[in-house]
Amino acid sequence: MTTTVSDMAQPNGSHTPRTRWCLVGLFLLFGIAYFGSLTSPALLDDADASHAEAAREMLVRNDYVTLHVNGVRYLEKAPLIYWLVAFGFRVFGVHELAVRLPSALAMFLLMLLAYRWGRRAFDVRVGVYGALFVCTAIGYYLFTRIMIPEALLSLLIAAAFWFFLTALEPQASAWHWYAGYSCAALAVLAKGLIGLIFIGAALVAFVVITGDWRRWREFRLLSGTALFLLIAAPWHLLAGFRNHGFFWFYFVNEHFLRFLGRRYPKDYSKLPGYLYWSLHLAWLFPWSMYFPLVLKDGWQQVRNSSKNLNFGARTRLLCWLWAGIILVFFSFSTNQEYYTFPAYFPMTLLLAVAVSSTEVSEPDGKRSGWLIGATALVAIVAVIAGCMLAAGLWNSRNLAFVPDIGTVLAKHDLANDTLSMSHMLDLSGESFAALRLPAILATIALLLGPITSLILRIRKKHWNATWVIAVTMTVFLFAAHIALQRFEPYLSSKPLAEKIAPQLQPNDHVMIYGDQSFGTSLLFYLQRPIELVNGKSSTMWFGSTFPDVPKIWLTDADLLQQWNSTTRIFLFVTTYQKTQVDALIQSPKYVIAESSGKTIYSNRP
Repeated sequence: MTTTVSDMAQPNGSHTPRTRWCLVGLFLLFGIAYFGSLTSPALLDDADASHAEAAREMLVRNDYVTLHVNGVRYLEKAPLIYWLVAFGFRVFGVHELAVRLPSALAMFLLMLLAYRWGRRAFDVRVGVYGALFVCTAIGYYLFTRIMIPEALLSLLIAAAFWFFLTALEPQASAWHWYAGYSCAALAVLAKGLIGLIFIGAALVAFVVITGDWRRWREFRLLSGTALFLLIAAPWHLLAGFRNHGFFWFYFVNEHFLRFLGRRYPKDYSKLPGYLYWSLHLAWLFPWSMYFPLVLKDGWQQVRNSSKNLNFGARTRLLCWLWAGIILVFFSFSTNQEYYTFPAYFPMTLLLAVAVSSTEVSEPDGKRSGWLIGATALVAIVAVIAGCMLAAGLWNSRNLAFVPDIGTVLAKHDLANDTLSMSHMLDLSGESFAALRLPAILATIALLLGPITSLILRIRKKHWNATWVIAVTMTVFLFAAHIALQRFEPYLSSKPLAEKIAPQLQPNDHVMIYGDQSFGTSLLFYLQRPIELVNGKSSTMWFGSTFPDVPKIWLTDADLLQQWNSTTRIFLFVTTYQKTQVDALIQSPKYVIAESSGKTIYSNRP
């Protein structure tokens, strides 16, 4: 019978170095990847700056119930992340640091929870690996570059499961139950009903399979539900009382109809099935290459299962249910790439225990083909990516450095973007001239790290091999941060805001031609209302039905009338709409600022 980590005592020093040094290493890698990117780049147009603006207007209005963006009620979202960012604005000022800090802290706590959970359920080695995988997986990093609640939601769901699972242990204190109910309530305040659905569905399935449903009297159902409602209900009730139609819009339209793909107005697409499932190999890379070990470990657990499940076996079962329910749920729903973010944590724990179990249980004198094969896959993917980067660098070797990468990227229609990472498809050969430093760092890391790890695997130095991959990914994420800084003029309108801010007078008008999302960061950095020409988007539909809605929507005729008045106009125009605007406005117009093809016109020099 194969021995697994959960069956072992604490591993000796030959397997796992001292915990103190492991934690130092974890904190160092996390600090480089996450804390080092709190203040840059600038907030991105669309969701990132729009959500930050909602938190800023919350602070300015002193209204912590009804969100507003550009003065329009914004009732699609649960409030918790906005409360935290607004509090950060109060402490640190209106700055990128306050926007990114809540997600970074959520990831830090998620890393610590992975360490604590892995150590309690299995051993120190699993705890360290779980924390390492959280710290260095690509998807975790990519989807915390924008202000969305997924990191916070994942932490709260994971914490709820942790408290409920430990509450089922013998002699557990009652506070574990109440902590679980509290985390579930906060998850609802972070993302809506899916926080309750994911936690409830997985726990119901868990207690049915394990037979723990017979202990239902221990679950503190009445008092726990009362605590849950005490935390989760007040905001929903206040929002409903202050905003007519909120309950239908928020619960029916934004939850149930969105799941069915019938939300009004429809503004979300659905990833093709093959892409939806396969992209998780990218989001959890490089550790996703070890998924065959998870299947092998799971099969061994099924074969060796018994009625008396220890904490490690119960953790495995819960993680399978937890990840499976989320992945299946969003496979039927409308979805975007980051929607399954809360499923990463249980998959990370399963990967950590599978890798550690295979490393520790490797027979003396023999090498594990599973470990070597998975590490070889990581090396192959990394070397291919490294060679592609090297080819791009070589082809751009004679090109001058380009300060504004947006001038050499492929152009596409921003109005038809549906994928959160779609700008990655805009890379051109010339863009490498602007990305030399991050591309060089990434190339060195990808070509050297995984190959070194593979050599260490072959030599049976598995602990070192796993850490080498983690360090490699940290260098890669650091390079990715530098690349995002180089993308700033293309992805953010902050450079334009900085150019026109000194010229703006109180009576001047700032306008965006088209959808507000094209230049949302103008709102945040200028901190003033912006009028929209032909830009009444779907996200503003419900807010526009209220009588206090500001008059920010203009037609072409309105634009021309104001353009020819004595009022000074600053008009933001994207690259693909420039021809249309040039044909529309025949009277003199002056270019006040340009960045990545985006232009600020004015009717006055």
